[in-house]
Amino acid sequence: MMAIQKDILLTVLIPVFNEGINLKIMLKFLKATLEMPHEILIVYDFPEDDSIPVATAMKKQYPQIILVHNNLGKGVANAIKKGVTEAQGKFTLILTADDSGPLMTIDDMIGLMEQGCDIVNCTRYAYGGRVYGGSPIARQLSRIANKLFFVCGPVTLTDYTMGVKMLRTSKFKNM
Repeated sequence: MMAIQKDILLTVLIPVFNEGINLKIMLKFLKATLEMPHEILIVYDFPEDDSIPVATAMKKQYPQIILVHNNLGKGVANAIKKGVTEAQGKFTLILTADDSGPLMTIDDMIGLMEQGCDIVNCTRYAYGGRVYGGSPIARQLSRIANKLFFVCGPVTLTDYTMGVKMLRTSKFKNM
């Protein structure tokens, strides 16, 4: 296991599956937003993924970008596991390539992590969170599922299905 580098505060982990267009936009937002020492891990499943040429081209102007091949098995869960094992930051932020809204909350999330949290999860269903787009049926199913998870789950998150999470890297490295 590699030791976490002390000088990198944040690892941004972006699992991708043909997200070339979205990734280009997200990387520009990250470059303009992040001021702390960081790295960006783009985790892909297969070498033909259209995200790879975008990340490679952007790396010339944004050297914090690192391409990581997910060799644990296809899918987002394995991509996240692979990314966390490669992460060098004290904290790891998991983002989707097509959702730039949560970027404005990064400093707040880091503040909560520095107060002792091991995981911080964004929410659409509390504290002024909102849901944009999608069908009314999908929104309702998401609300119902998250209420069930909240009542029955071991952790009281208000939005289990939200993909934006920040983890204390050291706590999740060996999971």
